[in-house]
This record gives sequence, structure tokens and C-alpha cells, in this order.
Amino acid sequence: MPLIKAIAISRHGGPEVLESLDLELPPPAANEVQVRHTAIGLNFSDINVRSGGFYLGDGPAFPIVLGNEAAGVVEAVGSGVEGFTPGERVAYAGVGGMFFENTGAYAQARNVLATHLVKVPDWITDQQAAGMLLKGLTASGMVHRCFRPSPGDAVLIHAAASGVGSILAQWYKHLGATVIGTVGSPEKAELARRRGCDHTILYRQEDFVPAVRRLVPEGVAAVLDGVGKDTFLPSFDCLRPFGAMINYGNASGPVPPFNVMLLAQKGYFALYRPGFGWHANTPATLRSACGELFELVRTGALQIEIAATYPLAEAAQAHRAAETGRLAGSIVLLP
Repeated sequence: MPLIKAIAISRHGGPEVLESLDLELPPPAANEVQVRHTAIGLNFSDINVRSGGFYLGDGPAFPIVLGNEAAGVVEAVGSGVEGFTPGERVAYAGVGGMFFENTGAYAQARNVLATHLVKVPDWITDQQAAGMLLKGLTASGMVHRCFRPSPGDAVLIHAAASGVGSILAQWYKHLGATVIGTVGSPEKAELARRRGCDHTILYRQEDFVPAVRRLVPEGVAAVLDGVGKDTFLPSFDCLRPFGAMINYGNASGPVPPFNVMLLAQKGYFALYRPGFGWHANTPATLRSACGELFELVRTGALQIEIAATYPLAEAAQAHRAAETGRLAGSIVLLP
């Protein structure tokens, strides 16, 4: 069996625990497709797995090859596979289970069940595909399952220049919402405005709660929070009665425990904590959701920002860059 390079961890910790391994890659089994990766998406869930946070139970066994998302080329197909042939461009975001289960994208190649693959159209580059699917499907779940705005509804998006945040800003603007985004720097504010934000708040320079209330005295219709610990509880004071509070990430740490009576005291909010994968958990729903994303890119409603690329061997450096929060958009690893 051929050997491939992969990036794995044998213990939890900082970027220094990432190590290069040589792994044997068997031929694809029944219903599997062997994909030679050309671009690998780095997501904050990879950092969570590396650091050991947010598991239910004991988590996966070591060694763990990180990564949930990649684009590439079909190298071979196993028995029973229909609809995929060698040479086709494909991509995937998750291969079943939660974000910490069945990882393995940080590798030169991988065998993936055909049910988890989508074909990449000509107008999407490999780097775009690797940088948009997991983030885009996460956003799709919020738009279609949590809160869809009426024209003129105001929404607050935390970390609006991040990978998911910038897709959300563009999508909600496309649907007619007034978009307010929190960002960490003037440079990110400029990017967020280009990506759909009507208003930006530099959260390091001012308290975002009164800033939002000055813009929308009655409160926003929804808050979309990928930051977690630092923003979740204060965000309730930004919502109008019967608004939607959506937490989808934990960039600053997990949301602290809170009394559910807070929802009644603040105005009968709807609270959502979507998990990636449930929105598109069958081949039909996955391909439909990805088709919508690809079409939004084709029409210009969504622009996918690739903030930086790193060689796969420099995954530790890429993780350090992601954790600084200075980059806006997606980070892609190149095998």
C-alpha cells in the first residue's frame, strides 16, 4: 500500500502537538472513493479537537488525524460506487458524526464514502471549495433551520469577518436584512462592510451592547454568535422580544452555564445551538444544500475569502495564525 503524509496529534495541547506521520492508504473499500486532496480547509473545530475541548464523553482515540473538510480529485472508486469516476473534482465537509468524529482531512489523500462527496462545479476553485463547504453548510443550517429574516429585520453577527461570519453577513444581506457585525480591527471592519454589513462595531474599542441599541433601539431580531463565552450572555441585551439567539461556535471558549429562566426574563427568546451535519445529513440534502451554496457564489451573492494558505507540513503555523484572530476569511492547507 502507498504511504501518504498526514498531520496528526498523539496528545492534546497547543500547535506544537501537531506532527507529521507516514500512513498506509489502502485501496477504497466498497462504496468508498479515494480522493487525492488538493486543498484542505482549516476550521476552528480542528483547534478544538487539538486542544481537547468540547467532547461528549472521552473523545476519539489517539493518534488523531485532524480535519473535516477538503477538496480534491477522484483517484479510484470502490465496488458499488455510482456517479463518481477518476479525474473528477470533488469536495466534502464531514464524513459522518460530530466534528470530532471521523476526522482525517489533514492528509495527502483519503478514502471517503461516496455518500459524503459532492462534485465541484467549474466556477468554484479547489481552494474555495475547501474553504467554504463546512462554513457554508453551517450558515445554511442557520438560515434555513434557525432564523430566516423578513426584509428589514436587523441581525447582529459576531466575528463578522470570520469564515462563517462573512458568509452569514452576505447571506442575510442577500435576504434583505440589516446586518450589524462585530469585528476586532478597522481592517476587518472594512472587509465586513464589503461582505454585507451595514454597520460594524469594533468590540475591542466599545461595548457592543449599547452600540447595537443605539443603532436598533428596539433590539435586533437575531444574534448569530460564533464566539461563545465572551459574547453569549451580553448578547441577550441586544435582542428584541421574541428574538432568536443562535450560538454556533466557541472561539473564546464554551458558553458558561446559565439559568434558563433568563430567557423569560429577557423576553421569551428562541435559543438555538445548531450542530454541523444535521442540516445536510443525507446525500440528497447535502447535495441540495451544496448546490445552493455553489449557485450563490456563481451569482455573486456570496464571495469566499481565502485569508491565507499554508503547506500541509506547516499546519502548526496555520493553527497559530488562526488562533491570533487577525486573519479574515478561510485558511486553507495545501498538500
